[in-house]
Amino acid sequence: MRRVAAATAVTVIGMWLVLSFKSSPVSRVTTAINATPTTTTVPAAPADTGGQPPAGPPPPGPGTATTTTPPGASGTRTINGDVFSNRYGNVQVAVVLNGNQIVDVKALQLPFDRARSQEISSQAAPLLHDEVLQAQSAQIDTIGGATFTTDSYAQSLQSALDRAHA
Repeated sequence: MRRVAAATAVTVIGMWLVLSFKSSPVSRVTTAINATPTTTTVPAAPADTGGQPPAGPPPPGPGTATTTTPPGASGTRTINGDVFSNRYGNVQVAVVLNGNQIVDVKALQLPFDRARSQEISSQAAPLLHDEVLQAQSAQIDTIGGATFTTDSYAQSLQSALDRAHA
């Protein structure tokens, strides 16, 4: 009888420890938003110079003018991240930014070559999407059961954010 009580106590304690276990988040690099301005080319209105050459330097190309937009300015843009491989397949994301705010992230590649990989990717993709929108960075929590996919997803996202702020 003592053995049964001891085995039950150990089982209950073990189950409690397993169920209360919290995994550590993915090791990550923080994306700093830098103050590098971006250059945008927009169509320019034709100028009437009255037959005289225009004053100042010529425009960069026919019918174009260059404007500088400070970081954080509005304007939606999509940047593809690098492809990161893991033991189950390739992962690549594209981030959609409005100024410096992440408004969407799209999985361009996820592991889908095996039935189990398809199942994991289809469950992890919406969770990873929500994690990114909540965190507004590549510092996302690991999705249980999709550790390799989460790591590659965060790395691809970080590469896209680095490219966006370069």
